[in-house]
Amino acid sequence: MKQLNRSTHQTKSYKERIVQFGEGNFLRAFADWMIHQMNQKAGFDGGVVAVQPIDKGLVPMLNEQEGLYTVYLNGIKDGEAVSEHEIVDCIQRGLDPYRQFEEYMALADNPDLRFVLSNTTEAGIAYHENNSIHDTPPSSFPAKVTLLMHKRYEAFEGAADKGLIFIPCELIDRNGDNLKRIILQYVEEWQLSGAFKDWIEKHNVFTNTLVDRIVPGYPKDKMDEITQQLGYKDQLVVEGEQFHLWVIEGAEQFREEFPAEACGLNVVFTDNMEPYRTRKVRILNGAHTTMVPVAYLYGIEYVRESVEDEVFGEWIRQAIFEEICPTLDLPDEELRSFANDVLDRFRNPYLKHALMSISLNSVSKFKTRVLPSLLGYVERKGSLPVKLSISLAALIAFYRGEVAGKSIERNDDQAVINFADKVWSAYNDEASLTKVSSDFLGNQEFWGRDLNKIANLTNTVARYLSEILDGNIQKLLKS
Repeated sequence: MKQLNRSTHQTKSYKERIVQFGEGNFLRAFADWMIHQMNQKAGFDGGVVAVQPIDKGLVPMLNEQEGLYTVYLNGIKDGEAVSEHEIVDCIQRGLDPYRQFEEYMALADNPDLRFVLSNTTEAGIAYHENNSIHDTPPSSFPAKVTLLMHKRYEAFEGAADKGLIFIPCELIDRNGDNLKRIILQYVEEWQLSGAFKDWIEKHNVFTNTLVDRIVPGYPKDKMDEITQQLGYKDQLVVEGEQFHLWVIEGAEQFREEFPAEACGLNVVFTDNMEPYRTRKVRILNGAHTTMVPVAYLYGIEYVRESVEDEVFGEWIRQAIFEEICPTLDLPDEELRSFANDVLDRFRNPYLKHALMSISLNSVSKFKTRVLPSLLGYVERKGSLPVKLSISLAALIAFYRGEVAGKSIERNDDQAVINFADKVWSAYNDEASLTKVSSDFLGNQEFWGRDLNKIANLTNTVARYLSEILDGNIQKLLKS
């Protein structure tokens, strides 16, 4: 069987307009897949040079296949379960700057270069001491970029139209702002010219982004079946879900240069991404965190089973649409559309997402993802949100460490587990549940405030705890 490459599969070549730091699964199933769509449907003519940001990576394998690979997208699409695949051909070549430093620096001389993408993990956008302008290359991603930008500045004598648009995809808040800050820190440390610093600030754009697509990656367990289906060998097959969202803040004037919207892609150019970040955290992440303790105590183990269960599925839908969405400030139609997409993602038959796998640090997750909705509901409605209050009670019950005589693995900091054990050690009858509730809700290290001060919350949570411990969780959800 033939290996996937450009001699066995006819593909197009494109101008090298994009340098991409990172060659892993996420960028290839997310950003590169979108660039491929723009090339096919909008004449973008965008070729990618994938730069390996660390010493070891996939560049040799990528070059062996001449930049080609297959993307499988599996999930709910237009209400139906769909699995589809295509060969993505936008990556023109891969570069390993640790072994191809001169070729890496030569990227700066390319007049067509316009965009810089990156996904170097959360630790990638970070300042490293002892990185020098004389390193070949420096170890940190921002230092590598600083070196490349300085070469470009010199090659084009500071031309305004040779600045770059940075679209980082690292999962940190204000990723573009942080990247720019660290680059300027290296400019100062390396004593580079004030004119170069001005060129960076005036003629380069650093966007902040929000990215969203589940990418399970290389489907190792299914590769024999996939290879037979494809009829060729591909060492870089990558799986992703159907849903995708890319929010880009700070580059609205360049939306025609990056014609994602013209292709019908779910890419949003905005001058303020915070409502979208809040929407994702509250609805997607918040729904996950809301469901975990309740569904697990209910007797369900997987996300898909949760939303498909007649009783629990209706309960979590009501929690999302009636108690989380009303606390957000985006248009109702937009919120409902996003929430329906989230439920479709939860129903994805191609993903087996265990509830316990997303139970890590559930207390801190509840604080950041669910508590703002609970507090927002109280502020706007003047009453407690029933479903979110049940989730809070279930969280406390979950951290007891057992359900129906079966132990629960609590994946959290030992200090959190120790606190839970101490509180639950005082439980001996229904009357003591008010103290259990009060102690948990009063832990300001957990919540940043004393939740007992919220009217009726302590007694409400204690009442729900009683129902849960008595084995009446199904009755509680129905009511």
